Amino acid sequence: MSNAKFNLDDVSALFKIKYEKLSENVYNSANVLLGRVKKSYNFTGKQMSIAIPQSFAGGVGSGSLPKANKATYGDAQITSKKMYARVQIDRETIKAALSDEGAFVRATKEVVQKAVESFMRNLSRALFSDGSGELGKIADLATDKSGTGTAVDPFVVTISAASFKEANFEERDLVNINQETTLLEIVAVDPDTRQVSLVGSSTILDTGTATNVSIFMQGSENNDPEGLKILDKSIGDAPSYGIPVARRWSAQKKDAASAAISTDMLNEMMLKVKKASGKSPNLIVCSFKQYEKILNLLEDQKRYTVATRAGLKSKSGADISFSGVEFMSVDGPVGIFPERFVEDDRIYLLNDNHIHIHHRPGFGWFDDDGTVFLREAESDSYEARYGGYLQVYINPCFHGVISNLSV
Repeated sequence: MSNAKFNLDDVSALFKIKYEKLSENVYNSANVLLGRVKKSYNFTGKQMSIAIPQSFAGGVGSGSLPKANKATYGDAQITSKKMYARVQIDRETIKAALSDEGAFVRATKEVVQKAVESFMRNLSRALFSDGSGELGKIADLATDKSGTGTAVDPFVVTISAASFKEANFEERDLVNINQETTLLEIVAVDPDTRQVSLVGSSTILDTGTATNVSIFMQGSENNDPEGLKILDKSIGDAPSYGIPVARRWSAQKKDAASAAISTDMLNEMMLKVKKASGKSPNLIVCSFKQYEKILNLLEDQKRYTVATRAGLKSKSGADISFSGVEFMSVDGPVGIFPERFVEDDRIYLLNDNHIHIHHRPGFGWFDDDGTVFLREAESDSYEARYGGYLQVYINPCFHGVISNLSV
């Protein structure tokens, strides 16, 4: 193929053909839960309403004809959230590979894979969070901050023990402080001391006197999709999807009060979920610390394979599997898997049939204007965008969570 005929439209078409499957594979194998939950790509309209039965119909009795009564229904409101990944592709790299399709694929494959992996990492972060976009808190800048934000003297902040999650902080991520619009780059993370080094400008960090300061993924404050922290809600808390938290609209929760995980505790929670919803959890997701403890409890259990979404193929035709240990419930074996975005003291007992990611049409690589590649102003490069608009719907009734376990 000659350079004269191989234009940007051709490159965009080749890009979509070669990387749609790769992108889909990454999307469906980023973590166990994301690989197993339901996904749809037809979310249209301003919002979606889902009718939730919250009672029986009543109207029953013996001895005489009973008075009729109607069932109670909740109206769950689903609105989409915007999530993106942007990557930069050097123009010279594109031009250097124009005469050979294989060269083009090799030159861009790493960029493509890293973009989708980064997107899925961020979606995984949101899935195990509370929708706030918060990565962690600095308790008191007077004692938990040093430095000036320059490359040679970065801000070094200490994240509070209660809010620190190592997986939330990755080098090269851009973050902002509270409602500030200026961005800071994470240049180093020390999980042992919970210290994060930041380069950039921040009036709040410069002042250095505030307390309970929040760090957000850039622009994400209150913009994340819903996450599994919805299961922590109790009666009196803010509604979930517009439905007040109630007996028939809440998860099963257990505060372990610093006790160690045990088979008795797992059995208790499995049965609580079964009793409340009529169905047992089919997936247990925990931190690596709790996974280690569970391995010691279940050391005689063999490993097995769990397929995505009951063995269904992904859009690209790929089938992804995961390996783990099993816990025997009243409804059969349940896979137990570690997840780095789960807090150290926490275990989720989930039913993935009742977690659904609703995507708007066109999710994936943006090509609405006929090309994946957008020319960057004042730069000899192009950018490509991946992502779209989605919301995670979690019916809390079918899940359980154990918190405050000993670590």
